[in-house]
Amino acid sequence: MAPESAPLSVTLRRVILAVALANLGFFGIEVSVALAIRSVSLFADSVDFLEDTSVNLLILFALGWSLRARARLGFALSLILLAPALGMLWALWGKFAAPSVPAAAPLTLTGLGALAVNFGCAVALARVRDHAGSISRAAFLSARNDVFANLGIIAAGFVTAWTASLWPDVLVGLAIAAMNLDAAREVWEAAREEHAAAP
Repeated sequence: MAPESAPLSVTLRRVILAVALANLGFFGIEVSVALAIRSVSLFADSVDFLEDTSVNLLILFALGWSLRARARLGFALSLILLAPALGMLWALWGKFAAPSVPAAAPLTLTGLGALAVNFGCAVALARVRDHAGSISRAAFLSARNDVFANLGIIAAGFVTAWTASLWPDVLVGLAIAAMNLDAAREVWEAAREEHAAAP
C-alpha cells in the first residue's frame, strides 16, 4: 500500500476523531435511556457506540503504522466488534429474568437520535474507508451497520407501541448482535489479506 499523502492523512485523522467523539457523546445518552426503560436493543446499541469510540480512537493512533502492524490491529478490531454481541447476551439474560416491555416513545426517539449520529458518521467514513486498509474498513462497517440497527430500533418502537410486547425489542437486539458478528468476520478477512501481503 502506498504511503498516505499529508492532506489525506490530515483529513482521515479529522474524520476519525470527529466520529469517535460523536459516538462517545451519544453513548452516554443511549445507555441512560436503555437502563431507564430496560430496552435490550438500546442497550446493545449503546455498547456499540462505546465500541465504535474505542475502534476509532485505536485507528487514530494506528494511522502512521506499517501495513503489517495495521493488519495486526485489524485482527484486534475484529474481536472488539464482538463486544456489542456479548453486551446483547447480558442484556437479554436480564430481560428474561425480569420481563418488561420498554416504553415505546423513548425507544423510538432515542433510535431516531442514534440514526442521525450514525448516518452522519457513515457518510463521513464512506469517503475514507479505503485509505487505511482493514482498520478504516472496520470503522466504516461499524457505522454502516449501526444505521441499519437504528432503523430496526425505530421500527421496534412503533411495533411495541402497537402490540405492547417485549419481542420487537428483543428481536432487534439479536439482529444488532448478528450484524456485528458479520462485520467482525469481514474485518478479520481483510486483516488476514493485508497480513499476507505485507513484506
